[in-house]
This record gives sequence, structure tokens and C-alpha cells, in this order.
Amino acid sequence: MINGRIFDVTGFFEKEHLGRRIVGFDFQVTHESYHDVTVLLYENDFRVEIPSLEVDFQAVIHNYFTSFTNLYEEGAVGDFHLELIEKR
Repeated sequence: MINGRIFDVTGFFEKEHLGRRIVGFDFQVTHESYHDVTVLLYENDFRVEIPSLEVDFQAVIHNYFTSFTNLYEEGAVGDFHLELIEKR
């Protein structure tokens, strides 16, 4: 979960860099959810929660990219990759 929003992810990883936790994953965004997801990402201030791994920390974007799909078209789906790094 990011700021209380549940994401269905693939390719999840967790690592540490210079004493800070990084989590990364891929997920799909539909035309219908595009606006809500991008508004969330623009905040760049996240609470990351992964209850099954007992993970809970504050983070910002470390790396982020998307496919070139035009998500303004009805029925479109885009692939997103997001990596979040723990705040200091």
C-alpha cells in the first residue's frame, strides 16, 4: 500500500542503499485509474506499507518510468515501474 492505496504489483524487490531501504515494483494503470495514480505520485511523500513483510516506512520516489501508452484513450492500460527510497 502507498498512502493507503493498494497496488497489485509484480517484480517486487527490496534492498538497502547507504542505510536506506528501497522497494521497487511494476504495476499496471488503466485509463480509469490514471488520474488518481498520477496525482498520488506527484505528491512524492509516501507511507509504504507491506503488512505481509512487516514493512512500514516514509519514502520518496527514487526511480520511476512508464510505457508510452496513451492512457487518455478509453480501455488503455499502461505499465508503470516505481522505486521508492526511505526518507532520511
